[in-house]
Amino acid sequence: MNVKIFADGADLKAILELYRNPVIKGFTTNPTLMRKAGVTDYEAFARELLAAVPDRPISFEVFADDFEEMAVQAARIAAWGENVFVKIPITNTSRQSAVPLVARLAGQGIKVNVTALTTLTQVREVLPALEGGPAAFVSVFAGRIADTGRDPIPVMAAALELLRPFPNVELIWASPREVLNLVQADSIGCHVITVTHDLLAKLPLLGKSLEEVSLDTVKMFHEDGRRAGFQLHGASAPLVR
Repeated sequence: MNVKIFADGADLKAILELYRNPVIKGFTTNPTLMRKAGVTDYEAFARELLAAVPDRPISFEVFADDFEEMAVQAARIAAWGENVFVKIPITNTSRQSAVPLVARLAGQGIKVNVTALTTLTQVREVLPALEGGPAAFVSVFAGRIADTGRDPIPVMAAALELLRPFPNVELIWASPREVLNLVQADSIGCHVITVTHDLLAKLPLLGKSLEEVSLDTVKMFHEDGRRAGFQLHGASAPLVR
């Protein structure tokens, strides 16, 4: 596969284990993942992670809702390391566009990862703000698009076309739901896909014989029934003819 895999999570121990895997080309996290992982000191967590992973891109997200405060947080986060990308949501919670802020940060040389995009309109609007700036990512949440019953592939393919005139910007297929999404992202030429630790554990299934998958499933059902000690009392097994 040509698509780059970025591990998405905030479990420091798991991240350090994944860092030893050359397949993992970068890392992303966000406040929700950090909260779920029990992170209480944002900067301490980030600095510990960066000390252990100094040579692959890592995205940390601002958590303010006011654009001026986002700018302050972005500058501080960016100063933590050369491999840091600052995640800026495409809007704040009032639906106000973050494009002016993205342009301001890119103009200051801050590498950004514009996140939470779901429409091509959002992609079109933000790309000029990144033009001529440092390396940047645009994260389109294909998994969340799929959650609404829409096929994300046409959106992602069209987004890639929009990115072609912007060589400093790479497209991230964000929030994948299954291993198939890696194949889909790779097939359209997407630059990066973010993969959670749970989904990474399924990567060995890629290309596995379907007959073997069937047998593994049968074995799982049988073993779980045995471990549960299930019995049907008072009935003899019928004779199958």
